[in-house]
Amino acid sequence: MYRSIAISETEKGSSPSPVPSAPPQPPSSSSPPPPPPTIATGIPVQNSSTTTQFNQYPPTSLHHIQSHNNHLKSHPVPWSTGLCDCFDDFGTCCLTCWCPCITFGRIAEIVDRGSTSCGVSGALYMMIMCVTGCSCMYSCFYRSKLRGQYFLEESPCTDCFVHCCCEECSLCQEYRELKKHGFDMSIGWHGNVERQKRAVPVAPMVEAGMSR
Repeated sequence: MYRSIAISETEKGSSPSPVPSAPPQPPSSSSPPPPPPTIATGIPVQNSSTTTQFNQYPPTSLHHIQSHNNHLKSHPVPWSTGLCDCFDDFGTCCLTCWCPCITFGRIAEIVDRGSTSCGVSGALYMMIMCVTGCSCMYSCFYRSKLRGQYFLEESPCTDCFVHCCCEECSLCQEYRELKKHGFDMSIGWHGNVERQKRAVPVAPMVEAGMSR
């Protein structure tokens, strides 16, 4: 009886111990890391194709300005008055018939934005007319420059041909065009600039309150 009990106790003591499991191996460097969990933020995700399509256009204001200028260049506007509408401004017509150098000098000063004076341009025009008789070759240059500033049509024909055939009428038309754009031709470029500065409204000054 004692022997059987001893054998059973020996068998219980010699039972094998459990084998520990191997620790988990870290992922290899070659395998890509798992993607981070997606968190809902409520902000719409912008597609890369949408970003590329948006970035290929300039800002709205610049795009509109460029489109407007390109439209004016491809579709020039007509003159405000016709070539033969000299009697619409009778004073300019008489001035040009008797002293075309004054009319041209005023036109040149406004077109050149004050870089040349009326007296210098008019004297040069008169000298070319007296020496060569081809002052129209000088004045047609300012017609082309005026058209470029205001995107005007080259009508009824080329600038050189208009001045060669109708010098006085073309000067009157250019003079009237500048007056339609708000210039006072008698005071020159700098006089118009000063008049525009005086016309700008100035905000009234607020007086400080009474202090004790």
